[in-house]
Amino acid sequence: MPDQDVSRRVTAVRRFNRFYTQRIGVLQEGLLQSPFSLTEVRVLYELAHREKGTASDLRRELDLDAGYLSRILRGFEKRGLIEKRPAKDDGRKSLLALTAQGRKGFAALDGRSSNEVADLLGRLSADGQRRLVAAMDAIQELLGARGELKTPYLLRLHQPGDMGWVVHRHGERVGSVFLVKRSKTVAQLRMLLVEPNARGLGIGARLVAECVRFARQAGYRKIVLWTNEVLAAARHLYEAAGFRLVRKERQKSFGHDLVFETWELRLNPS
Repeated sequence: MPDQDVSRRVTAVRRFNRFYTQRIGVLQEGLLQSPFSLTEVRVLYELAHREKGTASDLRRELDLDAGYLSRILRGFEKRGLIEKRPAKDDGRKSLLALTAQGRKGFAALDGRSSNEVADLLGRLSADGQRRLVAAMDAIQELLGARGELKTPYLLRLHQPGDMGWVVHRHGERVGSVFLVKRSKTVAQLRMLLVEPNARGLGIGARLVAECVRFARQAGYRKIVLWTNEVLAAARHLYEAAGFRLVRKERQKSFGHDLVFETWELRLNPS
């Protein structure tokens, strides 16, 4: 590889490092508005996500200097954040664990960190968030030790919002549509939606087809729908299902000049 290419890529990596460390706030004197440094917060994180551990385990996991880690742990012990207990299999070793005060302190830091990341992601579109996470996954895969990446986790009691998440994950939704009664003989198709990550699988066409099937079975003579000219994918689905454009109307809505359309599909003969 030419030297100039290496130099250019080194410069790009260093530029990204400067940008990202500033963006996530690790240059501040105390991380996450706390009295702790980045390394101290990471040590607390490791202790919170393991049942028992030793100083040697932490040193290997984080690749820290033994003396530096020892000073951090002594500081935690003085603050009442950790406790040491002799290992049953080897009295020369001390098992480390967070105290109740330590767990409370870490929970506050962890929540603050999650909120800051959520705020950062909230500035991006859904597609932007997916691209960002994919790029981070690629960095971790390329620079990490393959096959040795560990996924940290923390077991806890459920909190407000968790039960709704459980129900949602067990009944994952990718699309929906409404068919409502407009009159005794006319049904209206409304609110067709397919999640972006599920498009291209024929779900939208299937939802429209099911509405048509049900309308025929229920004895409706016609289905009508209202859409917008710019929704090209939806218009294609309606046309493929046999709907025909019967009316256009120009309106100013949502701050834009739009063309609203009425489509209809005749079903059972009169």
